[in-house]
Amino acid sequence: MAQPAAAAVAAQPQGQAPAGRQGGGLGQSLAGIVRMAVFWYFASKFFGPKRAPTEPGLLMSNLFQKGEPMDMWMYLSENDKFSDFGNEDALIWHETNIPYAVWTPTSTRTHTLTYYPTEALKHNGSLYAHVYFSRSGYPVDPTDPEYEQKSAFGRTHPIVAYLRKSKAGHKKSLLGDSDESEEKLPPKENKESEDKEEGPVEYISYWKPNVTINLVDDFTRYPQNNIPPNVAPYLNVDPTTNSYYPTVFFNEFWLLRDKLTALNETVKELTLNLEVSPISMTKWQLFLQIEQSFQVHRSYGSMLEGEADELKRVFLEGNPYLLGLTMIVSLFHSLFDFLAFKNDIQFWNKNKSMEGLSAKSVVLNFICQLIIFLYLLDNDTSWMILASSGVGVCIEFWKIGKAMHVEIDRSGKIPMLRFRDRESYAQNKTKEYDALAMKYLTYVLLVLMAGFAIYSLKYDKHKSWYSWILSSLTSCVYMFGFIMMCPQLFINYKLKSVAHMPWRQMTYKFLNTIIDDLFAFVIKMPWLHRLSVFRDDVIFLIYLYQRWVYPVDKKRVNEFGFGGEDEPAAPQTLEGAAAAQQIEAKAETSTEDKKTK
Repeated sequence: MAQPAAAAVAAQPQGQAPAGRQGGGLGQSLAGIVRMAVFWYFASKFFGPKRAPTEPGLLMSNLFQKGEPMDMWMYLSENDKFSDFGNEDALIWHETNIPYAVWTPTSTRTHTLTYYPTEALKHNGSLYAHVYFSRSGYPVDPTDPEYEQKSAFGRTHPIVAYLRKSKAGHKKSLLGDSDESEEKLPPKENKESEDKEEGPVEYISYWKPNVTINLVDDFTRYPQNNIPPNVAPYLNVDPTTNSYYPTVFFNEFWLLRDKLTALNETVKELTLNLEVSPISMTKWQLFLQIEQSFQVHRSYGSMLEGEADELKRVFLEGNPYLLGLTMIVSLFHSLFDFLAFKNDIQFWNKNKSMEGLSAKSVVLNFICQLIIFLYLLDNDTSWMILASSGVGVCIEFWKIGKAMHVEIDRSGKIPMLRFRDRESYAQNKTKEYDALAMKYLTYVLLVLMAGFAIYSLKYDKHKSWYSWILSSLTSCVYMFGFIMMCPQLFINYKLKSVAHMPWRQMTYKFLNTIIDDLFAFVIKMPWLHRLSVFRDDVIFLIYLYQRWVYPVDKKRVNEFGFGGEDEPAAPQTLEGAAAAQQIEAKAETSTEDKKTK
């Protein structure tokens, strides 16, 4: 009887990530899954190995018929191979007359039990579920006289998963208050290993509380030498008849990382929920394809461990109607992101005057982007996110060159960059108002940053003092980042004009902000971050109010460096010339009349 080994499904626990926008990640993950599915289909279609044509008589079929009643036995053992069928203590579940591949009330069976772990299991031991099926009335024990090989089959599945230890275990309280952290660590933990960032990878055993057994509704006649590659690993073939048994699929697609239970000496009893039910061929292949897509994304670094669970959680806990709307709107989010980026580059590339624009806000934005990039680099973020953040830092530095004069000072031993204000910024009230707004802003930011840094130092854990500084600065950027836009509001208020603002770019950003508000209700996140998502809404609403209160001042220079009165000058000159020609024509006519008389 074939008993192929099954590997444990392990997902690395999700590490801490900066509280940034979540909507873009969801849309990119969904789009990536679709792209990988399409790529896999065409790759297997056109670049798959060429096989010889199969003769009609060499086709494999299912040994069982649709609706045929089956009996099931489930045994638990600490060995991956099982042969002690007479052990009543190992038998934990037995069902009879389960109709195969038929969706009826009797097709789904459930069972819940309490398992008391052994000492070996508490200390990184293993436990396996051995599930056997047979035609109704036939035994599964090979030593039984009535046993038939083509009437019984089985699969083995691990109940314990071994996952990497979370990197949060390497963090410590910098003030020495480690009582709370030591309670959370598993016993026999070497404290010296916490201070070492590099070392052997540690694994912790986790209990899977749910075991879902799906019998695949598959009656396809497969060629013996041309079995589809996505089906071949799960196909259990009888060597005597060259036909295959019903496919048994242990469905762990919806088993999330936070549902697992860590095994240690404190665990006294464990709950095990069992279910056996049919599954369609399409749904089974869909689950396999999505899991394969997740693995490909993780291998390329475009998806971190744990992000797959967050995406699944959206489908489990989210409103289906709101989820469908979110998937559609996420496409517009990507479009608006591209348009906002394009118009931002165009605005600063064609900008000829800094009148009415805050140069210090541009410098602050660069500093904030640099802090976020260093924070992501310190927390082992995927290379795709690092590349995106790095490009953002370069663009913000390029904006400084457009907002100010950047020169290289070679007078000293080490060449240094020197920044000088542009004439259009220094020779008007813009610089005065910008300095005044930045003065008040500095006071507010210093108080908030100092308060949050002290709170984080006392109550949070960090890897080092450098990590604490980056974490505190990054948290302040995310929570109080909207304050960086306040100097521009103050300048608009003092100048009583908003004609210098890049309204096209801000319109796309405002639309993306509305989309992010929608994502805030769909994706699971802390309440503090959920409230911070709406911070930009307030700023944009104030901008819209200023645009309504301060009509377009045609004397003010626009974003391309041209005044509004320059354009109508030409029509006025033409009208004046036409009037002058009419007056001259009348004068000439009157003179000719006088001469004639």
